[in-house]
Amino acid sequence: MRFTLQREVFLKALTQVINVVERRHTLPVLSNLLVQIQDGRMSLTATDMEVEMISRIAVEDSENGEITIPARKMYDLVRALPDGSRITVKVNQERVTITSGKSKFALSTLPSLDFPSIDEIDATESLEIPESALREMIDRTAFAMANQDVRFYLNGLLFDLRTNSLRCVATDGHRLALCEHQLDTPQATPRQIILPRKGVQELQRLLEGGDRVLKMQIGRGHIRVEREDLCFTSKLIDGKFPDYEGVMAIGADQSIRADREVLRSALQRAAIVANDKYKGVRLEINDGKVHISSNNPDQDEANEELEAETTINGLEMGFNVVYLLDALTSLRDDQIVIKVKDANSSALVQEASNERCRHVVMPLRL
Repeated sequence: MRFTLQREVFLKALTQVINVVERRHTLPVLSNLLVQIQDGRMSLTATDMEVEMISRIAVEDSENGEITIPARKMYDLVRALPDGSRITVKVNQERVTITSGKSKFALSTLPSLDFPSIDEIDATESLEIPESALREMIDRTAFAMANQDVRFYLNGLLFDLRTNSLRCVATDGHRLALCEHQLDTPQATPRQIILPRKGVQELQRLLEGGDRVLKMQIGRGHIRVEREDLCFTSKLIDGKFPDYEGVMAIGADQSIRADREVLRSALQRAAIVANDKYKGVRLEINDGKVHISSNNPDQDEANEELEAETTINGLEMGFNVVYLLDALTSLRDDQIVIKVKDANSSALVQEASNERCRHVVMPLRL
């Protein structure tokens, strides 16, 4: 097996897959990348048995074959070579030789037959979605995922495939984020799946946006997202996601409409002196004004006031300021709406112009 290519091209492909490789493994071959050359194209495969990533690129002066090579060492070597270098990789028995200019390295290999791979998934649902839309949905919801929660089904992102739309939903039990995209082709069978945290983070890192169309396939235990140069496959969390729609319908009949950036800036300042443990802020709404206050055990205080359109008068609510800031940061409109029922109910935060992205933040007793 042999191939030649530019350093920058090789480095991009390695960067796409390297994070899947865990530093500690019981199986030595999982520390390697599977390198396959076929008719002038190379595929690099990394897996941790839960997530599999395949990057595909064109190569020059190639000779077909396959082998596994140490992932981190290859990545670090290519990254350390000068910009514009041409790299030639050649396999000789049980070693791989990397040559670039006057630099030459030899690494040990393992047989490709030892490398585990995820079989073809038996897709029960298949759809196409613009890369920019999928990236936006993940970016605007993934922050609300739980982290190492005993409720394992919260440690991931829900993909709720509906007849005419796809929703991404995340919650950690204290707040919830939802973003929706309308599908061009109606789906025959609604389906809910939960993508684990590592899979979400890898997919979020790799999606570049733009108008490219991704092919998404959902099987019984796996999801696969594919574009011309990349194939991402992940196992799914075997669990049932909470009834998030029941949380969204909170009967909120009172609202605050405010400038998103003005409110966000005021909350950021109030957060500076908020209690480090609870990060609580108090919102007092009276006659078209929102008063924000916070304090801490050191007797420090912050007070902010801003104008807003409200249907509320004489209501006080407490919230974790971090959760409110995360919700406001993920929204895009200049104007946002916060809907509430009473001081003890959760708040629904969304853009003023649409309900495509919605956030629920639970109240905090101060």
